[in-house]
Amino acid sequence: MREKIRILVVDDSAFMRKYISDMINKEPDMEVIDSAGDGDTAINKIKSLRPDIVTLDIEMPGKNGLEVLREVKKTSSAEIIMLSGLTTEGSVTTIEALSIGAFDFVEKPSGAPFNRMHKIKKDLLNKVRHAWHLKNKRKDITLKVVDVEKNIRFKAGGKIEAIALGASTGGPKVLYDVITNFPKDMKVPIFVVQHMPPGFTKAFAERLDKNSLLRVVEAIHEEPIKPGVVYIAPGGYHMTVNPKNIVLDTSPSIHGVKPAVDKLFISAAEVYKDRLLCCVFTGMGRDGAEGVRAIKAKGGFTMAQDEVTSVIYGMPKAAYETGCVDVVLPDYEILREIIRLTLK
Repeated sequence: MREKIRILVVDDSAFMRKYISDMINKEPDMEVIDSAGDGDTAINKIKSLRPDIVTLDIEMPGKNGLEVLREVKKTSSAEIIMLSGLTTEGSVTTIEALSIGAFDFVEKPSGAPFNRMHKIKKDLLNKVRHAWHLKNKRKDITLKVVDVEKNIRFKAGGKIEAIALGASTGGPKVLYDVITNFPKDMKVPIFVVQHMPPGFTKAFAERLDKNSLLRVVEAIHEEPIKPGVVYIAPGGYHMTVNPKNIVLDTSPSIHGVKPAVDKLFISAAEVYKDRLLCCVFTGMGRDGAEGVRAIKAKGGFTMAQDEVTSVIYGMPKAAYETGCVDVVLPDYEILREIIRLTLK
């Protein structure tokens, strides 16, 4: 019988600590080993109890969740799931937490939590299990990497005129590493879907813009498409493109998400055809797979992150299994290939 996932619950609200603990303890594969109501107590208990997973409230008096995260990451292998409110300050801090190394975050309902806490249950339990999987993932996994040189021959003389990127769980960090290292001579529009709720995508775009050579914006409906600009799809909207403008819509979620990578990729394939480069990064589910198929059908170039460096090998795997991915690469090689293919 597999050992249970050992979890420490950290929140300054006694109600939240009890609610989350009760929720987790009802699951057969996990258990709460203790809880903490402030940052200093949390740090001490993480050191002494060595939990597998920590659920960590961001907004706490005294030492806040971000300060706890920074200290814990120096000494502990525990995966951290942040609980964040939907305030502007909360969303900005959440994005910073993800860049520091938090596994993911769960929205913490604001206002009267007693009748809305059920909304976080499925999301939190799902992310606890994925975090456990990441913590125990074997690092000797190998995956066939398609030869880059061989696969770009079909594009002889071709020129990349747009880039489309899609990611979910684990995506903020790898997208940050890629986008903030794009050179200023990347004179093509870059369209990005990162699965995030409304409010968080704006903070994500602002953080990227502050640290990038390219301009990074949260996309606006009917905004003109310009070269050298990175457009982040806003949470709660699908983002598509036409030959001149960004188009946002509130049509139903696809794969349970909005924005959806498939929606962007399929529309971009129609506009840019064989002049489009795309990459599917880490994330759960299969969003992006049909988009990759559409891009390949139009002659575009398709990439996916490999299994070893993916936090969750769901979306890249689904894309790879279509048979339409030209190259599979670790996260640290994707930037180089995008630049090489775009600026060649």
